[in-house]
Amino acid sequence: MYEDNNPYHLGNLFKMHERCSHCGTKYKMEPSFFYGAMYVSYGVGVAFAVAAFVISFLFIRMSLKNTFIAIVGTLVIFLPFIIRVSRNIWINFFIHYDAKAVKVSPHNTF
Repeated sequence: MYEDNNPYHLGNLFKMHERCSHCGTKYKMEPSFFYGAMYVSYGVGVAFAVAAFVISFLFIRMSLKNTFIAIVGTLVIFLPFIIRVSRNIWINFFIHYDAKAVKVSPHNTF
């Protein structure tokens, strides 16, 4: 799906192949298709922030100031991962994985 599988190569974070190499599905159905992933990334980011809060404040018993720093640090460190996961979740709302899809030639269009 992505040209570079490592989300921490920030220059290539959003670069995607035009089509799936396995089944030929077009990833960008329309311009601005992945804007909806912003809503998903909000939810995923909140989940990461809550997890950081629970771990740092409830389990490790850090102060509120240090807990806040842990939450911000978690979100900054995992931001590229959150972006990629959010895009994957968003596209899976519209295109479902089909294990029986056959490999098609690059000249085949859907």
